[in-house]
Amino acid sequence: MATTILVCFVLYTSLLFLITRITSRRASNDSFFRGDRKSPWYVVAYGMIGASLSGVTFMSVPGGVYSGQFTYFPLVLGYILGYLAIAYVLLPLYYKLNLTSIYSYLGDRIGLVSEKTGSMFFIISRLLGSALRMYLVVFVLYEFMFKLWSIPFWIPAVVFIVLILAYTLKGGIKTIIWTDTLQTTFLLLAAIITLIYVLKEMDFSLWQMVEKMTLNEQYKVFETDWHSSKFYLKQILSGAFITITMTGLDQDMMQKNLTCKSLKDAQKNMISFSLSLVVVNVLFLLLGGALVLYAQQTGFALPTNADGVVVNDKIFPSIAFHLTTFTSVVFVVGLIAAGYSSADGTLTALTTTFYHDFLHFDKNNKYTEKQKIRFRKIVHISFAFLYLLIIIAFKPFHNQSLIDTLFDVAAYTYGPLLGLYAFGMFTKQQVKDKYVPIVAILSPVICYILNLNSVEWFGGYKFGFEMILLNGLLTCLGLLIIRKRK
Repeated sequence: MATTILVCFVLYTSLLFLITRITSRRASNDSFFRGDRKSPWYVVAYGMIGASLSGVTFMSVPGGVYSGQFTYFPLVLGYILGYLAIAYVLLPLYYKLNLTSIYSYLGDRIGLVSEKTGSMFFIISRLLGSALRMYLVVFVLYEFMFKLWSIPFWIPAVVFIVLILAYTLKGGIKTIIWTDTLQTTFLLLAAIITLIYVLKEMDFSLWQMVEKMTLNEQYKVFETDWHSSKFYLKQILSGAFITITMTGLDQDMMQKNLTCKSLKDAQKNMISFSLSLVVVNVLFLLLGGALVLYAQQTGFALPTNADGVVVNDKIFPSIAFHLTTFTSVVFVVGLIAAGYSSADGTLTALTTTFYHDFLHFDKNNKYTEKQKIRFRKIVHISFAFLYLLIIIAFKPFHNQSLIDTLFDVAAYTYGPLLGLYAFGMFTKQQVKDKYVPIVAILSPVICYILNLNSVEWFGGYKFGFEMILLNGLLTCLGLLIIRKRK
């Protein structure tokens, strides 16, 4: 089986490089950063599904059903509200200003220090978040394959990063728009095929499985206890603001949108993508329910850690490898697709942000186009190296579902971005720009303190993903405090 998986990996990677070769011909800096503004909106929309899901959704959403039931679904409903805000508030602004990096808006509206602050929070958040997504892919392949061959964890990590670096280095976003479509296809096929096999093993139809889940309280969708971090209204609200921040204020996701030919195309892309994403998340939740039901029906021992606690992120792979060789191969190919999709766009976006917002290299006329391309490649490689270090360093700390970890990171790092953009778009105030970094750092620190003491201070209340909204509000308040007096 290991040989079969290795052959599939080589074939899939070869297909990626074939697409790269076709799309990166005569690539310029404009191709790398903006895709020459010629991407078909429907291709972008389909590819963004894979970029949004990543390895975390691929494993943590199905695995999370074991401990969190279907309470993730209200968060998905909130996504729709967030995507509407992006389509009709943020995208018109970005297209009007003809932006390459969305953080250039902060420089024009508030000041250069604010631009650097916003881009730095994006770099920290995306570097951590995307590296953790990639880590999960490497972790599972290591646990179920490379560990059996006595290969150290860092070797598959290096292989993945080098391959991703190789196919993104030249074409950038122009290449990624098309490789994402391939990755979305394999992600979805892996989930659908595994669900079909699990249902077949239990001798259930999809409708019979849903009916059985409906009668079981273990599969509740809406948490009605307002104290809980999974309270459904908090989930819906959080979903909206997570989307606005992690997509609308995220250079990686917006860079794909900004490759569309026009604002109208970008809006069509965003709306169709948002509706598709709801359907896809329902698919992964149903898969998670089927996996838990399969374990209950067959007595399959779910994977646990040293303390005997079930590890959610290992449920999907352990059952996929248990079923058949075919499901094992399908799972691995889907996982590889998830790994590639979570890293390629991020590396490009990090390069874009650093190149445009920190160094303003695009506006520097002292260098030739060839020199600018060489420098952009150096930045790209440097971020790949940082990416690798985070993946290797995180392994000893992996002790919970990574989707919760990712949203925790987002709540603290994207909150200041939410506050900066809200202040810039909905007020006409000017601030003392040099103090903006202090506000942007203090806000998440205050949120962290409140989160640690919320149960004691607020009558048992537990913060969930709505922490990102509080963080944004505190940032806005801080900016009002440091505003310039007339």
